[in-house]
Amino acid sequence: MNAPATLAADGRGRLGARQRSTWRTVGLPSEHGGWGLTLEPVLLGLLVAPSWPGVAIGLVALAAFLARTPSKLVLVDLVRHRWLPRTTRAATLAGVEVAMMLVLAARVVMVAGWALVLPILLVAPLLLVELWYDARSRGRRLIPELAGAVGIAATATAIVVADERSWRLGFALWAVLAGRALVSIPFIRSQILRLRRGSPMSSSSMALQGLGVLVAIAAGAVEHSVFVGTIGVVAIAALQAMSGRRAVPPPKVLGIRQLAFGLALSTVTAAGVHLVG
Repeated sequence: MNAPATLAADGRGRLGARQRSTWRTVGLPSEHGGWGLTLEPVLLGLLVAPSWPGVAIGLVALAAFLARTPSKLVLVDLVRHRWLPRTTRAATLAGVEVAMMLVLAARVVMVAGWALVLPILLVAPLLLVELWYDARSRGRRLIPELAGAVGIAATATAIVVADERSWRLGFALWAVLAGRALVSIPFIRSQILRLRRGSPMSSSSMALQGLGVLVAIAAGAVEHSVFVGTIGVVAIAALQAMSGRRAVPPPKVLGIRQLAFGLALSTVTAAGVHLVG
């Protein structure tokens, strides 16, 4: 191959690599913890009440999580009154993912009934809060992170109700996962601040963690079959309180620990439901 042809091939290769990198940037979530917070309620719901509609609901939740990244980029650019090449890519990707999500959701409602719309209506304000912050590039703040985590936790409720299990059980599972989010997210944020600035844990962070424990206790009091999940949330809070007095590990280690906590909580909560139920 002569020199001009080689240069042209190299240029096309670099251009293709840049385009693939751009698609990954607009399409793949950068919040690694978001994967766990999205999959935990799916896992819990399917372990408690496995069904094909439940699997479809899990796919809807995953599609919603994936669609958030390109949707956020489009919203940010619209708020800033600009339209860039990445905006077009993000809008295209978001449109495809949202369309898939709506088709799946419509199919689930046709099979499992309109009652599944109730959890969506209940979490809609939380998801709108998260989108409002996303559009202003403030999605990493505490309020939107909590709103998103508590909102996606309702996936467990939808999966359980789709299998014709009781609403009380569904909402109790949601409360356990909401308690876990309230316990863990403020703690992780405080640990990151300690690592970067040496800041001590704030009183608001401790208050939110205490609220998370109370929410989990309330879930166990209302629906006794999820009491193992209540114990799990209390155990997570206790372990975090002990580790909070030690040196802060790297963020990657913090993330792996939280993923392990989430998987363990989903598993033991489901086991408790089956044992008691």
